[in-house]
Formats: sequence, structure tokens, C-alpha cells
Amino acid sequence: MPARQPFTTLCQSLARPRSHGRVDLHVHTTSSDGVYRPAQIVELARRSGLAAVAVTDHDTLDGVAPTQRAAGDTLEVIPGVEITAEHAGRELHLLGYFVRLDDEPLAQAMAELRVRRAERFREMIGRLQAAGVRIAADSIDGLTDGAALGRRHLAELLVKARQAANVREAFQRWLGDRGRIVVPKKCLPVERAAALVRQAGGVAAWAHPSYHACYDALVDLQRQGVQAVEVNFPGAHAGRERVLRGWARKLGMAVTGGSDCHGPDEPRRALGACSVTRDELETLRQLSNR
Repeated sequence: MPARQPFTTLCQSLARPRSHGRVDLHVHTTSSDGVYRPAQIVELARRSGLAAVAVTDHDTLDGVAPTQRAAGDTLEVIPGVEITAEHAGRELHLLGYFVRLDDEPLAQAMAELRVRRAERFREMIGRLQAAGVRIAADSIDGLTDGAALGRRHLAELLVKARQAANVREAFQRWLGDRGRIVVPKKCLPVERAAALVRQAGGVAAWAHPSYHACYDALVDLQRQGVQAVEVNFPGAHAGRERVLRGWARKLGMAVTGGSDCHGPDEPRRALGACSVTRDELETLRQLSNR
């Protein structure tokens, strides 16, 4: 076979999407509060030139297998989960990568968290009704049957009930972190959550560290079994990413990154908008002993 001409190689390189060969390790499907179905995730990932995606739905693994089936051998789909955890009195989201889907302790813990999510969802419905907001009962039926329910589901109900123009307005009026109808989540202690991930053969990572997060917090999380930290995610500017990468190097931790994609309504969270390299993925894979 004749060697490729330099100009041809250059053209092919320029024609590839910018994310070619990179991996998005934080993606949500309709199994939690994502808008895209598994097949849509796969198609978007292919169009974006991604080499792999991790399905990391909130407190459920149900979206992984359908996405893997939709991908076949054309895209690597890494089994993952985003666990609602708690550290130092604050909610913390813990990403688990390469977990076994049939691990019973992890599955049981996630089922318990989904029950708590459903209870919280019903309580927030009650608070809305007490505030004079009416949501049709038939729009609620079926939502609480095993799904990983969140505020986005409630926001969509408010839009459907014409109590808000769109999801963003629903959050602004009712569902923000300090909103009057918001009920605190029930969370797993981060040490237990990390232990469950590791016992399931996975790698535990701190998701989207907030700007108040400090080096000492990462040290404490490492002591409690967290092995990686998300460094490239929506809202993290380049300087913040450099700081997080520096902390990870100093502690000998792995790094991860992803779009935290939930749907098409937030361009900065478009699939592939944030990512890491395949080499960084391989480091995570080695930590999982896979």
C-alpha cells in the first residue's frame, strides 16, 4: 500500500472533529435525569469523534447495558455511576468507573438511594401543592416506579403544567438549591460510597469539585478511598483545571473529565464539550484492574 501523502494526512486531520480520540467520562441518559436515550448518546458520541463515553447516571446503573448494546463494537461504553454522597456535611457526587453491573452490594445501595429520591420527589410535589401549584396526577403516575428521580423531572412537570416557561425558569422560580420547595437529599457517606465502588471492581472519582473545594479536602477524600478527581468539566476554567491537575499529581491520583451532558439545552454541556485523553482513560482502567 502506498504511503499517505503529507497533504492528504493534513486534510484528514483537519477534517476530524476536535474531540477525535478523546473520551467523555460523565454522561447521563434517560435512566436518570438525562434527555437522551442510549442510542442517541451513541450517535452523538460518534458524530463528535469520541473514542469512548462513560454512562454515569445518578444512583443507577440501568442506562449502561442499553448504551453498550446500541454501541456494539463501534464505541467503548464504560460502565459508571454518579453516587449521591456526603463529605464534611456537604453533598458530594462520587463517580464510579468500570464497576461490575452485577455487583449486589452496589446495586442494593443504589436501589435504596432511588427509593429515597422517590420519597423526596413526592415531598416536593406536596410542597408545591401547598404553595398553590397544581400538577396533574396523571403526569406523575409511573415516574416514581424505580427511576432515579431528580429536580429536573420536577422541572419538566412544572413546564408541562404551564407553571414555568422552560426548565431553567422552573429552577429559578422553584427548584434552586435554596428554593423554598427543595427537600435535602439523603446521601451515602463518601467513605462507604467509595468502598462500594472499589468492591465492585471500580475506580472512585470526585465529580466537579466546587470552587470552595480545597487541597485538604482532596487529601481527606483520598484517605477515604477516592482515587481520582474530575479536572475538566463545565464551569471549570483553564486555571482551575491546572490547579486540580497539580493537586492530583502531588497526591498520585488519577484524573477524569466529562461534559456532564444531560441534554441539548445547555451548549457548554454538549456531549464531548469536556473530555480527557485516552491515555488518562487507560490510567483509570489500570486502577480498576481491568
